[in-house]
Amino acid sequence: MAVPYGTRFEAAFDQVFPMGALMIGEVVADLEYMSQEDRARGRQAKQRVDERSGKRQWKVVVTDPSAEKERDASVTVTVLAEVQPVPPHSVQVMPGVEVRPVAFEGLTVEPRVMGDKFKYQGFTIRATGIAAPQTGAAPKRETGKPAGQQGQSDQKTAA
Repeated sequence: MAVPYGTRFEAAFDQVFPMGALMIGEVVADLEYMSQEDRARGRQAKQRVDERSGKRQWKVVVTDPSAEKERDASVTVTVLAEVQPVPPHSVQVMPGVEVRPVAFEGLTVEPRVMGDKFKYQGFTIRATGIAAPQTGAAPKRETGKPAGQQGQSDQKTAA
């Protein structure tokens, strides 16, 4: 089975960022590359547009606390939207230090070969929106039953 180049796979936020994501900096426009010659001529950089959706691309840099390798700790997420997304408010963790926990909606991942000298498997991560992360209690589990086992009333019977 061959998967066509450029295939985007839908993914849940918790699957991509199991410990959440912390936004670094601001939401910025994803601009096309400009050569030195174009800059010298005074040309303005154009914002990139997603070829599939036709929406403008915005870049958000986040820290992934669940990253196992240093190179994976900082991740750029491309947000596809017509207008600049507004991130949730920041949270002060100590005087003078603020973090901005974020969650992404409509996540897709696209496998890519990354790296300059040494190649490795990476992903292009895209989203359709930014939101505040869900907070609240963990899902309730039935007490008295080991994880992964079902009671007789929970089991489905085959006819």
